Amino acid sequence: GAAGRCVGAGTDLPVDPRRAKRLAHRIRRTARRAGLPRVVATSPLRRCAEVGRWLRRWGWRHVVDAGLREVDFGRWDGQRWDTIGQPAVDAWCADFAHHAPGGGESLQALLHRVRAWHPPPGCRVLVTPGGWLLARHWLDTHAAGELPTAAAWPAAPGYGASVVLAEPAGAAPC
Repeated sequence: GAAGRCVGAGTDLPVDPRRAKRLAHRIRRTARRAGLPRVVATSPLRRCAEVGRWLRRWGWRHVVDAGLREVDFGRWDGQRWDTIGQPAVDAWCADFAHHAPGGGESLQALLHRVRAWHPPPGCRVLVTPGGWLLARHWLDTHAAGELPTAAAWPAAPGYGASVVLAEPAGAAPC
């Protein structure tokens, strides 16, 4: 149901249970090979939390963490991009870091929120929405205080994409 729509924190799309289970199996295999603790933190959005629920069924500790929520697109959330319109999208792109699309959350605010997030104790596996993951990846790969432009912002990862993130500053090793 996401095709052609602006999907953020306010659009809690369901995920096919088979896809969630397949992704949970992949996470379980990868974690076992890497010797990671059986702890997963997920966004409260169903497309993330359903994966955590599968892992919990298999003995993992599942933490639903509101700090992993998707960017808030305000009144744009759930709308078709063609309904939002090119002039509104152009205004956002012109001031990409500071503009709050749809009256929601600016990218600068999202980056600040993601920078302040700390994983639950022992957690090395996250299931997050794409916007949160892209913001964290930006912080890991760019200088402190560097703000993105629309042209420099990477494309959203597909459902189930695996990304290795840097350890957060001050995090105790597991």
